[in-house]
Amino acid sequence: ARAPDGHYWAQADINGAQVRFLVDTGATAVALTPNDALRLGLNPAGLEYGYKVTTASGEARAARVKLASVAVSGARVKDVDAFVIEQGLETSLLGMTFLGRLSGFEATQSALILRP
Repeated sequence: ARAPDGHYWAQADINGAQVRFLVDTGATAVALTPNDALRLGLNPAGLEYGYKVTTASGEARAARVKLASVAVSGARVKDVDAFVIEQGLETSLLGMTFLGRLSGFEATQSALILRP
């Protein structure tokens, strides 16, 4: 359901851990904050931040990672490419490396519908 703030938020199960995402169809990839990456068993300090990405806060360095499984409300996708954003990302983003692998999705005035 659409949140009171006007955004769509999703609780995802990633590799057995829960992460709250802002659903962002404008994000090319799933993007993780360092704190969420740490909760998923990744070591943000040990990652190689060899990519430059543009976020709402400006340019940032990012490390590419692969998530074994991402599941949201029954829609599960395996081997999802994602980035850990070194600085400047306030919340993790559920982007197109997940959404684009669904059979479809639709945003209505009241809800976001995911089609596995």
